Amino acid sequence: MKMKHWSLGGVAIVALGVISFNSIFTIPNQPQLISIDKQSSQSDWYCHQSEHQTSAIDINGRLNVLVWNIHKQADPDWQGALERFSDNRQLILLQEASLTEPFKQWVNQQSWGASYVNAFKVFGTSSGVVNLAAQLPNRACAYTSVEPWIQLPKSALYARYSLSNGQDLVVINVHAINFTIGTVEFTQQVERLKEAVDKHQGPLLIAGDFNTWSEARLKELRQIMQALQMKEVEFKPDHRRLFINDLAFDHVFYRDLNLKMAISPVTTASDHNPMLVSFELIK
Repeated sequence: MKMKHWSLGGVAIVALGVISFNSIFTIPNQPQLISIDKQSSQSDWYCHQSEHQTSAIDINGRLNVLVWNIHKQADPDWQGALERFSDNRQLILLQEASLTEPFKQWVNQQSWGASYVNAFKVFGTSSGVVNLAAQLPNRACAYTSVEPWIQLPKSALYARYSLSNGQDLVVINVHAINFTIGTVEFTQQVERLKEAVDKHQGPLLIAGDFNTWSEARLKELRQIMQALQMKEVEFKPDHRRLFINDLAFDHVFYRDLNLKMAISPVTTASDHNPMLVSFELIK
């Protein structure tokens, strides 16, 4: 009899946990891409293809990029910091962005074109990675990979933009799997993104929060980037968030672009410090 009561109690606890999880989090059945521009908002499963070739996102061959885990805009002065760091930037890659009303209003006020991956919703508000540029990309695709322990997806975004030299820039914005033992799931996620860009010839940018808190993870990441002939950006000054072993979580890798400047300044507007990188197109 006691065993029966314990069994029923265990089932009740599990059921309560499932109900609580589902009441807090909403996870799409497929990777969902939300595209927002000045006139409209559109939701697509997996990918969005522009009907027309878009204008170049660089200015006179210069491409200034902001990469930043914005911590769901949960810290004071996130908007002021985002305005400062995005000043004179042609491309912004954010991780852990929440599609809140204040964030959407800020995007509209700046006249950005936004490509957003809805990894999951927390109490009805989307969370994921987002790209911001003067216009939407020619093509964008959403990717998600589920965290094995907590069962919430991490997101990544493939985007292709036009450049003034006639080339296309392909960009991968990554928020990598974090809570694992070993590197299997982490490597699978990054390898899948590598496959998405394997056939691309020309400028390539892969950046974001890779959660590289172990030497094994960092080694796997660098090997995959090396296979794509990518270079790793070095920051001066470098205030990227570090794990207790002094390994950085956030990285920028690039190919077929000239690196002009890279800094990672300090901020209290997130638990990550931003990465500001400037490139020049190769003519």
